[in-house]
Amino acid sequence: MTENGQSSSRRRALRSAAMALGLGGMAQAQNVEAWAPKKASAGGPIRSGHLLFLSGIGGWYPERRPKPGDAKQQTGDALTIMKAALEKAGSSMENVLKVQVALVDPEKNWEPMDEAYNTFFTKNKPVRSYFGSTGFRRPGQLLQIDCIAYVD
Repeated sequence: MTENGQSSSRRRALRSAAMALGLGGMAQAQNVEAWAPKKASAGGPIRSGHLLFLSGIGGWYPERRPKPGDAKQQTGDALTIMKAALEKAGSSMENVLKVQVALVDPEKNWEPMDEAYNTFFTKNKPVRSYFGSTGFRRPGQLLQIDCIAYVD
């Protein structure tokens, strides 16, 4: 660990993410036009360099559980799926850099979602954004989660 509490691999991942987004300075910006992502399936997520992109994890799948459950249960289910997919791709929940949550009825579902979310991210919490949703294709589904993580 460094003085600011970040491991060297986490700093490298943040640097890689900044470079991929074109935030690495003028020298890199001049080469952006020639750059094309090298994408490969990583058993669920899409991998580009050291970054993994995982999207569209629903909070409820009828084949996994017969009834939808509440936002806390759906968050736990979605993050369990995320954890397994990241581990299969050689990463982990600790390496997640960003999470985005689409949430039905945030006034009602934010606290239960947040409670379950915080059990999966206890240290090195990723940045998180969310937006409200009117619903999903599957009635009863209360959320959908995306993430960006890194892998060495």
